[in-house]
Amino acid sequence: MSANTLSHVAETAAPETHRPNQRSTTAARVRHALGLVARVLLCLVFGLPLLFMFISSFKPDLQIFADLGGIKAFLPVGDLSLDNYLGVFDRVPFAQFMFNSIMISVVTVVLGVIVNSMAAFALARITFRGSSIVLGVILATLIVPFETLALPLLWWVNKLPFFGPGGFTEGWLDTYQVQIIPFIANAFSIFLFYQYFDSIPKELDEAAKVDGAGWFRIYRSIVMPLSGPAVATVAILTFLPTWNQYLWPLMSVQSEELRPVMVGIDYFKQLNVSWGQIMAYASIITAPVLALFIAFQRSFINSIASSGVKG
Repeated sequence: MSANTLSHVAETAAPETHRPNQRSTTAARVRHALGLVARVLLCLVFGLPLLFMFISSFKPDLQIFADLGGIKAFLPVGDLSLDNYLGVFDRVPFAQFMFNSIMISVVTVVLGVIVNSMAAFALARITFRGSSIVLGVILATLIVPFETLALPLLWWVNKLPFFGPGGFTEGWLDTYQVQIIPFIANAFSIFLFYQYFDSIPKELDEAAKVDGAGWFRIYRSIVMPLSGPAVATVAILTFLPTWNQYLWPLMSVQSEELRPVMVGIDYFKQLNVSWGQIMAYASIITAPVLALFIAFQRSFINSIASSGVKG
């Protein structure tokens, strides 16, 4: 067979060889395009309400309702001003509310990370009889809604002793600690830490014990430094419900100087309701939540993606 004949056979056979690769490439492009469309749709579903809230915070009430029927509701057009934001500070003691929420949330997150991680460390790394039963009881509390416990908890905190400026008094109502201490221990946070700690090789504990380290040293110097994604996840999941707490402060706090930002929304529902000011208030109190997620999003996503498996 001549060289020309061989080259002709090779040229005619080549397309047949590359067809499967072309089909797989086309399928991959289609999957990529569908995934991109799905992500865009999800962004619209979750992002448009936030965009509407932010844009409406610059509009007067009449224009907000006039723009509801069209695309103008999501566009910064019309009579835009900062009057709603200025009205927020005139209508409520916003600085005090913001300070209270930040202080309560930060303290709850810090203490929650410490307490829940130590409880999970004991269950995951220290072998003792009945540890599985203890973990099961802790997880069983997740099925009990907070609304069921609110009234009994309110009665209990009203009976607890409190050391204040005037000495010991009875009752924690209308204090900062009543908004912090009941929410430090969290069953879901303990479970997250437990899953993550259980995936860390226990040979590290044995090596540390040979060097004379105790359990607290192992927890502080070995396990916790390796658990950054779990800490970030617990911090976000603790911060969100604490920041959004409404029912409990409404029941347990009466003084205006102790109220968090969520209770402050009620001030805008009294007398003349101003929807523009409500949108401005909601935009301001949403900013810390977005900032926290942006700061810890990489660790949060890594923790969720790994599903408790340390790689």
